[in-house]
Amino acid sequence: METIVSILNKTTDFLQKHGVPNAKLDSQLLLSHGLGLKRMDLFLNFDKPLQEKELSALRQIVARRAKREPLQHIIGNTSFRGHHIKCDKRALIPRQETELILDILLENKELKLENVLDVGTGTGAIAIAAALELNANVVACDISEDALSLAKENVALHKMEEKISLVKSDLLSNVPNNTKFDALLANLPYIPLGDKNSLQPEVLNGDPHLALFGGTDGLDLIRKLLNTCANYLKPGAPIILEITSGQEKILQSESFVGVKWVENRKDYAEQTRFSIFHKC
Repeated sequence: METIVSILNKTTDFLQKHGVPNAKLDSQLLLSHGLGLKRMDLFLNFDKPLQEKELSALRQIVARRAKREPLQHIIGNTSFRGHHIKCDKRALIPRQETELILDILLENKELKLENVLDVGTGTGAIAIAAALELNANVVACDISEDALSLAKENVALHKMEEKISLVKSDLLSNVPNNTKFDALLANLPYIPLGDKNSLQPEVLNGDPHLALFGGTDGLDLIRKLLNTCANYLKPGAPIILEITSGQEKILQSESFVGVKWVENRKDYAEQTRFSIFHKC
């Protein structure tokens, strides 16, 4: 009779053979999801026998992960700053590094954050975190109708409909300019096209390509945003952009309309991850 611990070990070995990163952790998360248990409960019930019905259900989701389907799509959600965010193929899976956008914003204690603009909202994770943690009114925009439909579900999940307005917009083209925002946050597509073949299968096959690639050097949309956002912001408002390491040097060397570069910030791995501008 198979037990939780035996299946955990076999699943870990199986995923490792298929090149799945973090196979041990993924095995634990898949089993806890498949068995309807908290992850801690797995360790408290190592010797619990599993029935064939349970094993059959587990085999299906483990096989999906072995084919490099993103774990978050199989489970159906992820945690973003402790907030439950529904995930599927409609939008980019929120990454842990992106959580730091809110930390950077929260460092400025004197900044009044009544109105925040989230450009390229995807799942709505950043907008939801801003609304919940800052009590801010958030306008969240995206060009993708699929992404906005997922964001709408996540906003409703957190009962934030009165705090978050979702707008279909190509960058700022449809964003109302009657409100001057206190901050702009953006995790736009920034992967250079030449890096496509170096991406993990989970990213290349799981995330929408519209949310990944930003032209030859990855900065096409970021440049366009920096040249068009000044009229939407209050003087001194921060613009916090997620980028990849190396792009900060390019952005620092260029000039943009009505905004100025202030600093770069690193992520948990000590890689430059954010470029920060201010409205002049």
